[in-house]
Amino acid sequence: MPDHQLLTAETHATVRVRTDSAAALGDAVMCCLTVPAEFRQVQEHYPILFRQNAERIAFTALAMFGFTEDENLFLGPDGWDARYRPLAIAIQPFLIGRSADDAATKQVHIDMGSPRIGGEEGVRLFDDTSRPTPYLDDMAEKLGALDQGYQASAGFFDALRRHDLLEPLTLEVTLDSGAVNRLVGFHVIHEERLRDLDGDALGDLHREGHLMPIFMAIASLGHLGDLVARKNRRGDG
Repeated sequence: MPDHQLLTAETHATVRVRTDSAAALGDAVMCCLTVPAEFRQVQEHYPILFRQNAERIAFTALAMFGFTEDENLFLGPDGWDARYRPLAIAIQPFLIGRSADDAATKQVHIDMGSPRIGGEEGVRLFDDTSRPTPYLDDMAEKLGALDQGYQASAGFFDALRRHDLLEPLTLEVTLDSGAVNRLVGFHVIHEERLRDLDGDALGDLHREGHLMPIFMAIASLGHLGDLVARKNRRGDG
């Protein structure tokens, strides 16, 4: 069960966090949230797809790791098989919380129910003088980047909606084993509509900082074939 707590040196002085990757540590996931600000790093390894929320009024971007729930094709016996892990994965078990006294004040919280809480294993969060360790400083920086990127993503999705640049994706893949895997319920950038935009619209997207993430999302789709190859190598259908 999740157990979110405000992170303090007094309460968590001896806490250690495991930084390796394993299914038992919560890394067996099909996808995770990503934000436009990190699309350049994400697209080097993972397909970026978009999904509507249950109310069908908003979109999120996702870095894809597999085809089925709890399947992470980048997770192997030697850990995570990619140079970059998306921020939403890298920051576990930390999260942004808000002060009970001031909702605008953001704080670093930790999920003490996470399997990453390592007991005697893992990296310390505070040193012997109760100062944050370099690891914790790095996690706080990543949390800030993810939070800032998430807040900024609203403008990105508004621009995609304004120019009608998202289209549904249904991908059906027949594996070497004969098994069929499908990705449904996702969206991708509509490349034809993007090509048809006039100079003013493209200029607006560029000035607003949205054009580069759009191109990065399109480029990432080349990794769908890599994902299929990983699935075939695993040989489990």
